[in-house]
Amino acid sequence: MPATESPRSHPTALTHEVTNQPPPLTGHDVAEDAVLLEGVHREGAQWHTEDLHRLGRLVGGEEAQEWADQANHHEPVLRTHDRYGHRVDEVDFHPAYHHLMDTSVGAGLAGAAWADERPGAHVARAAGFMLMTTLEPGHLCPVSMTYAVVPALRHSPDLAKTYEPLLASRVYEAGLRTPADKRGLLAGMGMTEKQGGTDVRANTTTATEAADGTWRLRGHKWFTSAPMNDLFLVLAQAPGGLSCFLVPRVLPDGSRNTFRIQRLKDKLGNRANASSEPEFDDTVAWLVGTEGKGVRTIIDMVTMTRLDCVLGSAAGTRAALAQAAHHVRHRAVFGTKLIDQPLMRNVIGDLSVESEAATTLALRLAGAADRAQRGDAGERAFLRLATAVGKYWVCKRQPAAVAEALECLGGNGYDEASGMPRLYREAPLNGIWEGSGNVNALDLLRALAREPESFDAFRAEIEAASGADRRLDAAWQELRGELVLTEDAPLRARRLIERAALVLQASLLVRHAPAAVADAFCASRLDGDRGLAFGTLAPGTDFAGLLERLPA
Repeated sequence: MPATESPRSHPTALTHEVTNQPPPLTGHDVAEDAVLLEGVHREGAQWHTEDLHRLGRLVGGEEAQEWADQANHHEPVLRTHDRYGHRVDEVDFHPAYHHLMDTSVGAGLAGAAWADERPGAHVARAAGFMLMTTLEPGHLCPVSMTYAVVPALRHSPDLAKTYEPLLASRVYEAGLRTPADKRGLLAGMGMTEKQGGTDVRANTTTATEAADGTWRLRGHKWFTSAPMNDLFLVLAQAPGGLSCFLVPRVLPDGSRNTFRIQRLKDKLGNRANASSEPEFDDTVAWLVGTEGKGVRTIIDMVTMTRLDCVLGSAAGTRAALAQAAHHVRHRAVFGTKLIDQPLMRNVIGDLSVESEAATTLALRLAGAADRAQRGDAGERAFLRLATAVGKYWVCKRQPAAVAEALECLGGNGYDEASGMPRLYREAPLNGIWEGSGNVNALDLLRALAREPESFDAFRAEIEAASGADRRLDAAWQELRGELVLTEDAPLRARRLIERAALVLQASLLVRHAPAAVADAFCASRLDGDRGLAFGTLAPGTDFAGLLERLPA
């Protein structure tokens, strides 16, 4: 090139013309989902449909999605002291977080179901919880704990009389004030400690009764989420044994209770929510239930939080599927939309089967919880065993399903702007919270050994589909033989609970899902006609029937 000539650029901006990219997944009704709506109707909350669609349109809107992004981008900040050096132990949140909280509490997703006498109230709440999970799951941690605390608090009628109406409120009031002066309260829990974790009986926090009938706690909790909640249920060692106590952040006279937040956890996901390590030092508390019966007092709370884990994981899986389905409907490769490519149809179809099975089971558990609260002993027995089964399997499957859905977007899915990385980081949480996989697998064995009525209820649920599918019948017959509690049962516990979950899901789908879904599930999950990854369903599968069930 001659030295007298200088290279020049003549841009036309054509390189920035964007084609073959999906439009933003906004401006739609997330509740317009056949699997969700059919489950809500089936479990007795059909009266909630209009409100569910209203919430679904908000969740699918651009403004709410911006709240979710902002709440995760601007993470909670711990402020231990004010500018003058006074200890305040407060956590500051971005305004977007408060918008999310106001929406969820206002929709009745905290304690409102306990004050709603309509049959299906807990199902309605579960469906709304799932919708908001698809938007932003982190803020739902305090919402879930508030919901779960109510049945435990009822072990002390006087405390329940004082606080339950405020826990059941649809009003969100941020900030620490005297509980009785607020229009709505949020509750949390402080169970685990450094040396014990799941083994809460190893807790070393001590409780000493005071002359006025209250108690004084001293100890350090290891993982207490949502420290800006108003009330906490805390386990501590009293003279009579491990007991449950109510700890308010602000005492009735308006003074601050001792609740020193040592630090916030730096977590994998769930970044919009603050999780903390509080220290108690002469902290005022009230005994809940009977001294020495702390675990028994909180068992109903554990059931409710485990239910929310199943709901959350089913919703997280469905959110990832929705993103993947949206992408492949609009993205073309080799001149053909991805949704029309045979192998991608297999992947999306397989994910759809997984998601429908999870959603159907989650809503069945919500229906059982609702009917159990209204005195149905059979449903209460079913819930005891089936919650452990659902908690183990649905939560265990979420990370794998989200990873596969992310891969459907390719490199776009690995980019934060897609929202998929946030779903992926969130995916393992529910499998850990309220008991890991091993805890729930062993809980199944305890239920089988100690509560035969729970197995009878579980068996009745499975056998409601007897004769409808030979593969289900054969799997159930095999499982019944394996449920004999021999010496090696703890070693086999994961295998047992996994098989129990698949048989339960198959029974539900055979009875309630379209034939294409039930057949694909039984063929692939029970009969083994598939590979080890998603997208390995056998030729002959009714893929068109599966894809009809995709969320919007």
